[in-house]
Amino acid sequence: MSNPKHSLDSLKNPSLLRKQGLINGKWVSASASPSTFDVVNPATLDVLATLPEMNSADVKLAVDAAHEAFKTWKKTTARSRARILRKWSDLMLANQEDLALILTLENGKTLTEAKGEVVYGASFLEWFATQSEMTHGECVPSSNPNQRIVTFKQPIGVAACLCPWNFPIAMITRKCGAALAAGCTTVWKPAGETPLSALALAILAHEAGFPPGTLNVITSLTTVAEVGEELCKNPKVHKLSFTGSTRVGKLLMQQCSSTLKKLSLELGGNSPFIVFDDAKMSTAVDAAIMAKFRNSGQTCVTANRMFVQSGIYDEFAKALTERIKTLKVGSGVDDGVFIGPLTHDRAVDKAVSHIEDAKKLGAQVALGGGPKKDVGKGYFLQPTVLTGMTKEMLITREETFAPVVGLYKFDTEEEVIERANDCDVGLGSFVVTENMARIWRVAEGLEVGMVGVNLGALSACESPFGGVKGSGFGREGGTQGIDEYLIVKSMLMNVT
Repeated sequence: MSNPKHSLDSLKNPSLLRKQGLINGKWVSASASPSTFDVVNPATLDVLATLPEMNSADVKLAVDAAHEAFKTWKKTTARSRARILRKWSDLMLANQEDLALILTLENGKTLTEAKGEVVYGASFLEWFATQSEMTHGECVPSSNPNQRIVTFKQPIGVAACLCPWNFPIAMITRKCGAALAAGCTTVWKPAGETPLSALALAILAHEAGFPPGTLNVITSLTTVAEVGEELCKNPKVHKLSFTGSTRVGKLLMQQCSSTLKKLSLELGGNSPFIVFDDAKMSTAVDAAIMAKFRNSGQTCVTANRMFVQSGIYDEFAKALTERIKTLKVGSGVDDGVFIGPLTHDRAVDKAVSHIEDAKKLGAQVALGGGPKKDVGKGYFLQPTVLTGMTKEMLITREETFAPVVGLYKFDTEEEVIERANDCDVGLGSFVVTENMARIWRVAEGLEVGMVGVNLGALSACESPFGGVKGSGFGREGGTQGIDEYLIVKSMLMNVT
């Protein structure tokens, strides 16, 4: 059973808990169906809330509301939008503990991580508040002396923001903060596993001053395909941003083709984590723990393949395993927990299948190896270390999305770059070495969108986030993030 000290009933601001969708400033249930779905605590399997299963009819209403609101919102000044964004950020930080508790209960990550995500999510609002006033155009020299050419940027229109369950606060602010800062209006589709965080953010956004219709929230779990298709095919939606699997990203891209929407797709990863012989052992282990075990291994850039140079392989494997043994597994609300549950049962099944496949093909289990059943009835997995990994194993080709470490041995720099690039995705990567020349060679040689050097995290509001190959296209955060929601218009003038 849930600890009453860490339940939704213990929120300091009970108004943050909503169990309806949001359309045009009004809290609503599904318009065409009485269907509902449950939001479940992955640590206890207790039902946290029951929400309306909204469908394509509700999406049309939300898009219509956003389309109408855009007529006014696009005319607001960048300064006024920036003020509202900053107030939204301030409200998030003022409600940090409640937002973190909601996030932990529906997602499973620890309260410490959840509090960090609230701060991280708020940072995007502050960042895009500044960026909204820096969307400058250009004065372009003309070859015709009788013409003058200028460019200026304008919001693209209604933006659909489809967000994942692993960062349900930060992904809302990273996408929707940029869209609203640009002057777009938005329709949010949070993951069905973690909608309560998005609904709480919507409450604070309205309190900050966003007008009705500028943000709308669709709740759904089993109707997600229907909802996504309507967002893709609705001609009033001019921009779609999605974070999720490569398979679903390709489907959404196909569905958007009929209306030629502008797309941002942050899709699957298979991040290599490369440790060279000259690495500092403490740096390598610290970075590996962060890169692998943050959010219980459920991040888009989690270190999925750990390549360790032969001269340091055994020492690193031992040091990492000993550190992992000290990490406490349990409910995210319990003191001292470092690794929480996975967010749903399918994640446990997939991780176990990857472990069994690796064992069958010759890997050795240095730690863990299966579900963890002594901490509760939730979706827990033992932190696992596998040595002797080879190319043929599933972990090499697929994201495990769980606290499972696979250690691969390599000999040369050229070899590891080739092996790291031998996959159809390219989101993040990590390199641990003290050699500055090698840092540049490897960073330039890796076919990825981001490289972390001697650290285990890849994201900051100031840095563009995104990938290449099957990891999608477009960037979130950085100075590039707001451009995803803008169009460039040219104006040529006759001055004779």
